[in-house]
Amino acid sequence: MSSTPSVSWFADIGLDDRARVGGKGASLGELTRAEIRVPPGFVVPTSAFETALRALDPAGEIRRTIMALSRENLSSIAAAAERIRQRIASAPLPNSLEIEIARAYGELCAGNAVLPVAVRSSATSEDSEDASFAGLQDTYLWICGEQAVLDHVRRCWASLYNTESLTYRLRLGLPEERVAMAVVVQRMVQPRTSGVMFTRSPTTGDRSTIVIEACWGLGSCLVGGEVTPDRVVVNKVTGDTGSRTISGKALRHVPDLARGGVRAEPVPNEMQTAPCISDDVIRELAAIGKAIERHYGRPQDIEWALADEPSGSTLYILQSRPETVWGARDTEPVAKPAASALDHVFATLGHRKS
Repeated sequence: MSSTPSVSWFADIGLDDRARVGGKGASLGELTRAEIRVPPGFVVPTSAFETALRALDPAGEIRRTIMALSRENLSSIAAAAERIRQRIASAPLPNSLEIEIARAYGELCAGNAVLPVAVRSSATSEDSEDASFAGLQDTYLWICGEQAVLDHVRRCWASLYNTESLTYRLRLGLPEERVAMAVVVQRMVQPRTSGVMFTRSPTTGDRSTIVIEACWGLGSCLVGGEVTPDRVVVNKVTGDTGSRTISGKALRHVPDLARGGVRAEPVPNEMQTAPCISDDVIRELAAIGKAIERHYGRPQDIEWALADEPSGSTLYILQSRPETVWGARDTEPVAKPAASALDHVFATLGHRKS
């Protein structure tokens, strides 16, 4: 599997390639290079997006339209977003690009013509330290077949122009020429259990703990808020489990192999109040979480899946992104500037009188 200008395999990319493979693609490549177990895949880089955008819009009308929008006029943003998305999703791919993506999918399939993959957006400005676009663009699961993959690459590109993403970019004042979309195509695993892991407490900011959340089936059920997950708190220093909450998990997401995508189904009664993950899996997850945090040098939010395979149960890391909520608080100044110099003087005098 060798990379080309239109396809970059995970083993050939890392964080330094964020500008051309996006935040998600760069992270998956970095994890692969760090020998973290990641389902294999490739990235359709931003250069392919730019090629397709130029073919569709040689005059640059789309970006000019966006930059002229007022961030306060939500109806205008929504109307423009709908027009642009439809235009991109319905446009054919340049022939050479279509051939390259189809060839890479065939290599990933390794003889299985309908290997299910995830087709995931990877914007250049997502999963960064100063802005998080996680969830603003589209991800498609259990996509099977060459034509379906090609169609969903275009849909991911189009999702860069959904209302939420446009509004967020306009609010941050990000120039459109700096925003582009890469697309990850990654082999799906069929998990018995999935979840998220925080190498810093998401509720208290405590950096000495790892918090693991788990549900039955695919993690989309947890991310979508359709189930309350099991929750385990692990002491990062000692490895001891500090607390463990087992929730009633009446629903799970499973692959819809007939139609593609996922579907919800009831969890068998005997599994609803049973723990999703064993002590051994908790220890393995915690060790992986610490290794990933060490590699990146800062706390991480991590998506993971536990799959039953012929060789046994296997833990996969699906994504790791920088933790942003508590990280942003850490960088806030200890004292905020006073409204004026006199306000600062009066505040100081008042403090001395007390």
